[in-house]
Amino acid sequence: MQRRKLLSWASALAIGLTASLGFLQPAEAAYPERPITIIVPWGAGGGTDATARIIATVLEEQLGPTVSVVNRTGGSGAVGHSAIAEAAPDGYTLGLATVEITMMHWQGLTDLTWEDYTPIALMNEDPAGMQVPVDAPYETLQDLLDAIAENPGSLHASGTGQGGIWHLSIAGMLNDLGYDPASVVWVPSEGAAPGLQELVAGGVHIVPCSLPEARSLIDAGRVKSLVIMAEERADLYPDIPTLKEETGSDWTMGAWRGIVGPAGLPEEVVEVLIPALEAVYNSEQYREFMAAQGYGIRWAAGDDFGAFMQRSDESMGEVMAAVGLAQN
Repeated sequence: MQRRKLLSWASALAIGLTASLGFLQPAEAAYPERPITIIVPWGAGGGTDATARIIATVLEEQLGPTVSVVNRTGGSGAVGHSAIAEAAPDGYTLGLATVEITMMHWQGLTDLTWEDYTPIALMNEDPAGMQVPVDAPYETLQDLLDAIAENPGSLHASGTGQGGIWHLSIAGMLNDLGYDPASVVWVPSEGAAPGLQELVAGGVHIVPCSLPEARSLIDAGRVKSLVIMAEERADLYPDIPTLKEETGSDWTMGAWRGIVGPAGLPEEVVEVLIPALEAVYNSEQYREFMAAQGYGIRWAAGDDFGAFMQRSDESMGEVMAAVGLAQN
């Protein structure tokens, strides 16, 4: 009888230990355990695509699993941004969100806003520059502003579609400086490249766009940039003054790109991704690539990136309302 009791007790102990050890095992493997996809809302071969691919390459080295880039185009960025927001919030589908996410809902193109995402890391920003032909009679921005004030409607600008980032950059600048945003006529184009070609051909007088986009024509001596709408001068062209240096205005505007996930991304996933992306941002490979392209870099993570997106959204709403483009 005593032996049976001892065996029964030993059996129960063994079962209990087995259960306890099983309970102590992790419920799932640590993130990430399988490939990650980064959705790009714009086409292959463009600046956003190139930025996403260098991030993916270096991020893969940091995390281990494959990191691939998928282009989801259409709807002026709405299709790809929607795909990011609608993905499962598990960290295996991320996206390279662009400044358009703070613009599209004001135009009525989508209901999505920056609040539909988990902000992870701002990786890039390219401020707007004010490009004019190299032989234009404007040596400073004030010379250009005086010409705009003297003959409202006589000067034409281009570089993107109506209500696009570069249209809003010049409209917002004029509005901030107390000029009528409509005093420069906007000529819609398919982007900065065709706008710049029109500039050198004499079809338009101004192209507000990023310095990297104007780089080849600046270096060729066909275009000059009067200011950039940034807090600091650009490393690419340190002789170009900021808007604040020239006018005292705090107005800044630029195209930016940052890694986001769908809303509700688990904190433990974000805690893995932020230091990994910071390592990407600080890597020699990333910095050399961005410098070679002339792209600007800017870092903000987590809540700081979220606050950056909120400020961008508010600025876009204000300027779009000022030029009559806001639909809500």
